[in-house]
Amino acid sequence: MMEDNQIQKEIQSQNQLSNDEIISWGQLLSEAKDTLTKANVPDADIDAWLLMEHCFSITKSFFFLNRRQIVESKEKIKQYREFIKQRAARIPLQYLTKTQGFMGLEFSVTPAVLIPRQDTETLCEEALSIGGKTLLDLCCGTGCIGVSLAKLGGFEVTFADISPDCLALARENAALNGVAGSFVLTDMFGNISGSYDMICVNPPYIPTSELASLQAEVKREPVLALDGGADGLDFYRRIARDYATHLSPGGTLLMEVGAGQAEDVAEMFPKAEIIKDICGIERVVAVRR
Repeated sequence: MMEDNQIQKEIQSQNQLSNDEIISWGQLLSEAKDTLTKANVPDADIDAWLLMEHCFSITKSFFFLNRRQIVESKEKIKQYREFIKQRAARIPLQYLTKTQGFMGLEFSVTPAVLIPRQDTETLCEEALSIGGKTLLDLCCGTGCIGVSLAKLGGFEVTFADISPDCLALARENAALNGVAGSFVLTDMFGNISGSYDMICVNPPYIPTSELASLQAEVKREPVLALDGGADGLDFYRRIARDYATHLSPGGTLLMEVGAGQAEDVAEMFPKAEIIKDICGIERVVAVRR
């Protein structure tokens, strides 16, 4: 009799374990949202959905039609929960999905590079409105600027960066988007030869003293791509010193700038123009030769 009772307890335990693993699509998403909200993750609801979409390769239509249905893949549930755990630890969404959209194109992303941001599209839109043949994408990172301008504007692009990891990823993203180009490992203009119709730069521009107070996700990005020196303007000074040698007559230098930096940067260059984004924020400084 005691043996029968023990067997019954084991069966009940196994059934309980199975019941714990049964979860619907709606319950799983709700669980993820709660986890991210408790961790104070910005846009918790959006990120919970985007990670579900990425992990399970489903659409919103599928989700809403099946939200009360049981999720069959236990392995995918485990993977999704691990993604949510990492996102709750404030690892950027793009480092988990390994991709980011920019200018309507897709780019591979790794923790070795700065994540492309919509803010930088202002610089690309200005470059496309000006046009040209040859382009230097300095501090190229993922290559999002150069690849976008090659793909959408027909520029012949030289990608340049101090980081071998960034340069390798820029090469990968160029291939991913069907773009050719040359790739130069260099500290700013150090190994650059020749001149270009356009030079585009999104340099590090955050003052060193502000790095410690950055959003948790931004702190996960490489310091090399963020730290602009004591006042955030070190790289603009280097650009001002050397850009003219590499900018063709009639060419344009376009630089993204941080909040409140536009006037200080513009004063370093002759004939500088400040360009605002769609929200009226001073986002780009343009210098025409």
